[in-house]
Amino acid sequence: MTDELELNPKSAYPESQKVHVFDNEFMPHIDSMYNFAYRLTFDEDDSKDLVQDTYMKAYRFINSFQEGTNAKAWLYRILKNSFINDYRKKSKQPTKVDYQEVEQYYNSEDTPKDATVDLRMETTKDMIGDEISNALNSLAIDFRTVIILCDLEGFTYEEMAKILDIPIGTVRSRLHRARNILREKLGSYAHSMGYN
Repeated sequence: MTDELELNPKSAYPESQKVHVFDNEFMPHIDSMYNFAYRLTFDEDDSKDLVQDTYMKAYRFINSFQEGTNAKAWLYRILKNSFINDYRKKSKQPTKVDYQEVEQYYNSEDTPKDATVDLRMETTKDMIGDEISNALNSLAIDFRTVIILCDLEGFTYEEMAKILDIPIGTVRSRLHRARNILREKLGSYAHSMGYN
């Protein structure tokens, strides 16, 4: 974790100051942090876990935060790094299925008889008409992240460069490419909605 944050040993806070900084600098951003986590994970429980992990790390490394600087960008950077580390770990693990839970569901008397008719239709019926979310979610994580940070959260290029730990030129390049990909994916949808 120390490689993710810029440690500053000169700014050691006493315990009461840590609580003050945590409550006043970090906690006002908890809703934004959850929204960002949800847009990355698409799962409510994973988002909550990611935000909790972020805030635990923020408190643990609070001495590396300079009071009065951009706390939101600092927290976003921690969250982004935690997500990427967790994503890498999970991508190396095989998918797990609890067969006992599946068997229990299908053997239950409460299970409708037509529960297995067409699972594809069942899982996609709520997604129809949500072309914008689908297009955003289909982007590679690097492109999705810059769109979320810039267009949805309003961070500047400089802030995004710090959060993502990449040069500003790379931020601009990714954002340009991500917007072009979205434009291609949403072209026919925009036309059907009356946009040229």
